[in-house]
Amino acid sequence: MSTHAPNEARVIPLRPHTSSPGSGGATRAPQRSAGASPAPAPAPAPREPLWRDLVGDALRRERLAQDRTLKDVAEAARISIPYLSELERGRKEASSEVLAAAARALGLGLADLLSLAQDELTRYTRSQVGRSQVGLGGVGRGTVGRSRLDRSRTSPTAQYDGLCLAA
Repeated sequence: MSTHAPNEARVIPLRPHTSSPGSGGATRAPQRSAGASPAPAPAPAPREPLWRDLVGDALRRERLAQDRTLKDVAEAARISIPYLSELERGRKEASSEVLAAAARALGLGLADLLSLAQDELTRYTRSQVGRSQVGLGGVGRGTVGRSRLDRSRTSPTAQYDGLCLAA
């Protein structure tokens, strides 16, 4: 049997409260001094997009550009409508066979679909590098003061405009 009243909610704290000495074990929230403003929380680092999100976006963009429905494309690809919807929303990680079927249903090859996703990732990466250079006051145009991330953009593999998949 429960010891709390039936019409009252029971609160379970997610974080332990600190107790001050001499309070007899009573818990108290930390107090701020009067007039002191809380320290600003550091801005979270932007989340790098997942490959499944990029592929899903490319599938949806292409389907909508062709004015086709989920039902139409799913039937042509021989996959379920809910599964195609989850792929487009980046909720599922599809096999290469499923991606190829969805791409064929849209009149694309698998390489075409993955190239669209790669283009989106490239745009995202370039926008992030541009933001980091703005934050550095324009530093990063030459070779002096460039970060490891900036140097990787001019690596020998960066000269190829292609797609590399590894299994």
